[in-house]
Amino acid sequence: MDARKHGSHSRLPLRPGAAARWPSKTKSGHSSAVRRTVVLLAVGVMAVLLVATRWTPSSDAGAWVSAGVRAVLNAGSEQGAGPLATVPDPGDRLLGGLLSPDFDDSSCLSRYRAALYRRPSLHALSPHLVSALRRYESLHRLCGPGTAAYARAAQRLRAAPPPSNASSGCSYVVWTPTAGLGNRILSITSAFLYALLTDRVLLLHVGDGGGDLFCEPFPGATWILPREDFPAGERLNVDTGASLGNALRRGEALGAGAGGAPWLYVHLLHNYRAHDRLFFCDDVQGELRRVPWLVIQADNYFAPAMFLMPRHERALARMFPRRDAVFHHLGRYLFHPSNTVWGMVTRYHDAYFAGADERVGVQVRKFKWAPISDDELYGQILSCAHRENILPDVGAGVHGANATAAGSPARRKAVVFASLYSEYSERLRDAYAKHGAPGGEAVSVFQPTHLGAQRIGDRQQDQKAFAEMVLLSFSDVAVTTGVSTFGYVSTGLAGMRPWVLMGPDHGKAPGTPCRLAATVEPCFHTPPNYDCKAKTRADTGRMVRYIRHCEDFPQGVHLVE
Repeated sequence: MDARKHGSHSRLPLRPGAAARWPSKTKSGHSSAVRRTVVLLAVGVMAVLLVATRWTPSSDAGAWVSAGVRAVLNAGSEQGAGPLATVPDPGDRLLGGLLSPDFDDSSCLSRYRAALYRRPSLHALSPHLVSALRRYESLHRLCGPGTAAYARAAQRLRAAPPPSNASSGCSYVVWTPTAGLGNRILSITSAFLYALLTDRVLLLHVGDGGGDLFCEPFPGATWILPREDFPAGERLNVDTGASLGNALRRGEALGAGAGGAPWLYVHLLHNYRAHDRLFFCDDVQGELRRVPWLVIQADNYFAPAMFLMPRHERALARMFPRRDAVFHHLGRYLFHPSNTVWGMVTRYHDAYFAGADERVGVQVRKFKWAPISDDELYGQILSCAHRENILPDVGAGVHGANATAAGSPARRKAVVFASLYSEYSERLRDAYAKHGAPGGEAVSVFQPTHLGAQRIGDRQQDQKAFAEMVLLSFSDVAVTTGVSTFGYVSTGLAGMRPWVLMGPDHGKAPGTPCRLAATVEPCFHTPPNYDCKAKTRADTGRMVRYIRHCEDFPQGVHLVE
C-alpha cells in the first residue's frame, strides 16, 4: 500500500520501500546514510520496557508518559543511574513519548502521520526529555492565554507603574518574527529550549500573515500571543531602549521587583552587541528570573550557546545524552504542518516520491555575498551527486532504457529539487531524458515550485516553503546548500546528515564540491564569542568539546557528539 489515501484513513500505511532505504558506500569511503546513534543504557535490564506501546497517565498533573519510559526513569532514579535513552519503535505514533496523545487527529492531520513518510529515526530519545515536555505542557495549560493565571500576568504587565509583586506567578518568553521561514523555525526552537530550561511559557507574536502554517504543538492551550498583549509598542532593534543589552550598559536593575520594568527585549539578531551577548551568561540569567516577560527577536539557531551555561548543564545532559539531536527532537515536537500545508505535502509526495525505490532531495540556494554562475553551480551539483554515488552519471546510460539486463524492472530514483530557481532541475531532467542512466535505473526529476524571489512574511509563500521543507525531510539522501537554514530544517527534521554544497571559491565551484555534514544540528551563525567567567572575548567553538565550528560557515558553531 502507499500513502495516497492518508486523508481518509486513521491507520496509515508505511511509506513505499520503508524497509530498505540505506544508500550504499560512496566512492570516497563515506556512507550517505545517517550515522547510527549509540543507545545509552544505564540500566540494561530495563531497556526492553522502553519500546512498550501501552500508554498510561502519569501523576504529573494529568500529563502522559510511556509506561515503559516511566519504569526505566524510575529505575534510573532509584539506582542513581545516569541518563537513559532509546531509539523509539518506528511504528510508535507518539515517537517514543516525544508527542502527546492528547490531540484530536482531525485538528492536525500531520502530527501523528508525518513520521510514517520518513526513514525511521535512529536518534535516541531520553525519557528525561519526555518528562520535561509533559511538565512543560502542564505549565502551558496553567499559564497560557485564556487562563486566569495569564489574565493576571497580562494585567500586571499593563499596570503603570508595575506592582512590586509583578515577578510572581507565571513567566513568559515572547518570540517575535524576523527574517525568512527557516530562520524563524530555528529561532522558535531555540526560544522553546530556553523556555523549557527556565520554566517560562513560550508565546509567539506572529503578526500579519503568520497563521495557518503550523499546528498548535501544546495540548489544551494556544502558543499564540493575543495581539493586544504584546508589550512593545515600538519597532524592536539593537537600539531599543528597553533591551537587555542597553539596560546592562546603563547599569540598571533588572525586574519589576528590583525597580526595573516588568518586561525586557532580548536582541539576538546577527548584529547584536557586546552587552546583548551577556544574555548567555549565568549571572545575567540569574537576574532575568525577576523579569516576568522577555521578548526575544533572533534570526539564529542560538540553542548551542545554552550548552555553555553552567546552570543548565545538568538538565541539558539529561534531556540530550547525545547533543547532536537537539533540533531533530524539538523540531519534530513543535512543527507540524497545518492541514492546509499538509495537503500540499501529501500531494507533492504522491506526485513525486510515492513508489520510488530511493528518494533524493536537492536544495539549492544562491546568496548575494557568495556569487557563482548558474553553470558553475549546476556543475557543482552534478559533481557532488556523481562523486558520492547519489545520482548515476548523466550520459553513461542507454536512452530509453527502463529495465536491467536480466529483464527486471528498473530501479526508480525520484529527485525533488527545492529552489527559488528552476534551471537546475530542468537541466538535469532534460539530461536524463536525453541520455538515460546506467544499469537500467530510471531517474525522475521534479520541482514543486520555483518562485523566483523570497518574500518574507508572505503567507502563501511560507506555506509552500514549509511544505517543501517537510517533503525534503522524507528523502533518503539529501544534498543541501551550505549556510541555508531551509536545508538545516529539512535534514534536521529527517535526522539525516546531508551532503552540503561548499561555498564558491572566487565565483567558481570549489575543488571539493560537497562534504557530508558532521552533525544533524543546524549552525549558529553568530555565536557570542564571549567567556562569561573570564569576562573577555573568546572563541565559542573552542570552549567545550561538543561545540565546534561549522564546515559550511566557519564563523559559526554547531553541536556535535
